[in-house]
Amino acid sequence: MHSPAQALQRPMPLWPLWLVLLAAAGTFGLTMGTRQTMGLFLGPLNSATGLGLGQISLAFAFGQLCWGLTQPFAGAIADKVGAGRVLLAGSLLVALGTFITPYMTTTLGLILAIGVLSAGGAGMAGPAVLMAATSRLIAPEKRGLATGIVNAGGSFGQFVMAPIAGALLVGLGWAGAMQVLGLIVLLALPAAWVLRGNSLQAAPPGTKPAGTREAVRMAVRDRNFLLLSAGFFVCGFHVAFLATHLPGVIASCGLPVEFGAWSLALLGLFNIVGSVAMGWAVGRWRMKSLLSLVYATRALAVLLFLLAPKTGTVVLLFAAVMGLTFLSTVPPTAGLVAKFFGLGNMATLFGVVMLSHQVGGFLGAWLGGRVFEATGSFDWIWYIDILLAVGAALIHLPIREAHVRRTPAAAAT
Repeated sequence: MHSPAQALQRPMPLWPLWLVLLAAAGTFGLTMGTRQTMGLFLGPLNSATGLGLGQISLAFAFGQLCWGLTQPFAGAIADKVGAGRVLLAGSLLVALGTFITPYMTTTLGLILAIGVLSAGGAGMAGPAVLMAATSRLIAPEKRGLATGIVNAGGSFGQFVMAPIAGALLVGLGWAGAMQVLGLIVLLALPAAWVLRGNSLQAAPPGTKPAGTREAVRMAVRDRNFLLLSAGFFVCGFHVAFLATHLPGVIASCGLPVEFGAWSLALLGLFNIVGSVAMGWAVGRWRMKSLLSLVYATRALAVLLFLLAPKTGTVVLLFAAVMGLTFLSTVPPTAGLVAKFFGLGNMATLFGVVMLSHQVGGFLGAWLGGRVFEATGSFDWIWYIDILLAVGAALIHLPIREAHVRRTPAAAAT
């Protein structure tokens, strides 16, 4: 008879690489694609509830925060009991939250459906768990490109789901469209079986990963980890503002609603290119330098967009450039976490970094609506975004990528 710990530590049968990537990227695509199309529903939600853009933006902002708050805990649970159970619960919650949103007519109701159930479920089935599960199931030399492909899956989901959501809006109305999107998320359920397993399988026989508290305590005392988390805060601000308010930015330029839907689709399409390219690049250049380059590119692109005439061609070109940098920060960020601390507690520690990302996301989504209500323009948010991006580009430079402070379990791994 095997003890529970021994049973957990027995290696799971390894799936083919393509199946692991399909399961992880497909799950991320369905959950991220659904969440990233929610900006299309801001206007209809406002018209149906009469709550005002600021109150609805608050619900979306809570969604950004809850997505981040969930991930450290989801990662810790996945490290202990297995990723499959966490992914199963997360997918079901995304579907439920999205499906019941049309029945919510108050700010608290929208916060529950969008900000807690849907966003919390997406956090459980989010990058912290998916990146760790993928890294555990594939060979070390393939991890950089694999995490880029998984990250690209989220963008491909956005590229596919945004036009689908737009077509459903026209054909079924906003409530029916949102409920169909919720049902589509259930296609992610089989992936939980493929990605099952826990962090004990990442450790050599006879060793045990460090406890969650010990790993987190060591990480938050590490200067490199703190700098990395601060940069990811800026990424969250930028990404959440674009995902929530880019259709509104384009509408304020006097362009038809179709440009808003296609701008979200282009964000997803070009982030596929950016994510895969970044996954390839992390094995060839310093990851901290790649992150600095991404943030500097964002600052320059936003500045040029503010100076350019707001034509349809310009906004679509801007969306494409933003797509190249949209979530391409994830592979090098995940790579640095694994490099610093190993795989034993990667889901937990990357979840902590994602929490920082989503605190920034809360501010990006909420301030976008508040600033527009106060000034009638998104300009001040763009100015803040430029300053934060420049700061993020600079803050990664002091990271000592070659200097690794590892937990005892990471050293064994």
